[in-house]
Amino acid sequence: MENKSPGSTDQSAFEKAGQLGNDPRIVPKRPAHMPEGDDIPYPNYTEEEQETWRILYKRQLALLPGRACDEFLEGLALMHFPENRIPALADVHQVLQQTTNWGVARAPGLLHEEVFFQALARRVFPCTDYIRPRHELDYTPAPDLFHDIFGHTPMITHHQFADFYQDIGKAAGNAEGPVRRELERIYWFTVEFGLIQSREGLRIYGNGILSSYKEVQHSLTDAVEKRPFDPDVVAQQEYDVWHMQPLLFVIESFEQLQDLFYQWARKKGLLS
Repeated sequence: MENKSPGSTDQSAFEKAGQLGNDPRIVPKRPAHMPEGDDIPYPNYTEEEQETWRILYKRQLALLPGRACDEFLEGLALMHFPENRIPALADVHQVLQQTTNWGVARAPGLLHEEVFFQALARRVFPCTDYIRPRHELDYTPAPDLFHDIFGHTPMITHHQFADFYQDIGKAAGNAEGPVRRELERIYWFTVEFGLIQSREGLRIYGNGILSSYKEVQHSLTDAVEKRPFDPDVVAQQEYDVWHMQPLLFVIESFEQLQDLFYQWARKKGLLS
């Protein structure tokens, strides 16, 4: 990867943070191979790691009703995650294959965006298989299996969202220069930190929020500014991976999200 200065506008927020040396876990990686599906082995987790999953899973389940969108909760029921042990990525892969023809690959950590988006374009979700340390139970800036498995995969069982997710991967394959950063921001404020206006009120669909105890509590409060989702606006909005988000964007429906993104991507020459 070409070396660029930490202030370069051609870097993702994670690349900037990685170059500043804040945390080696968020230095993007380019693995030569990532096993997929049944080829993913189940790690020899310690009892403490299994207990961490039990703690995280139990308290998120208690926290999400009335906060998470129905589509996520329905996907969570479909996933049938075990309460007492860390799920096997091979099992997660099988559920996604059966619901939306997606799959799972084992990722060694945060991936370089090119590798990550290439996987999404193939309807493959790269997923880590290690879990956060105990002192990061409430919030972690780095990817881990709880964020990836619990936060991401339930939404991938939703057909419209799964198609939108693949469209982001396809668009990234045609994005260069500043447009790549614009696409990254749209990804951040939708897939990771998106809100939706449901009939019951404001709800969370962003995976980065749904897997974070503190972000779930923070995101729907008046401490967070909420703006209507507009891809042209979102594409110019900077963000910081090291703090809870002070600004979030709200979609009206997943159909609106898909339509507005497709219009933006076509205008940028990223999708045909």
